[in-house]
Amino acid sequence: MSQTIHVKPTHDGTYTVYRGPTALVSGLTRLQAELYQASITRQAQRPLVALTA
Repeated sequence: MSQTIHVKPTHDGTYTVYRGPTALVSGLTRLQAELYQASITRQAQRPLVALTA
């Protein structure tokens, strides 16, 4: 099951990125948080490639 990735502001003016209920990273500016969110969203959308030896 895929979990939603979202950004929430904190009481000290920084932002935290969450995957479902789990905080992934905190203490970011809004721009940093949105860029991180976009990055991990893109990674999750990439098809997994099987490695062959």
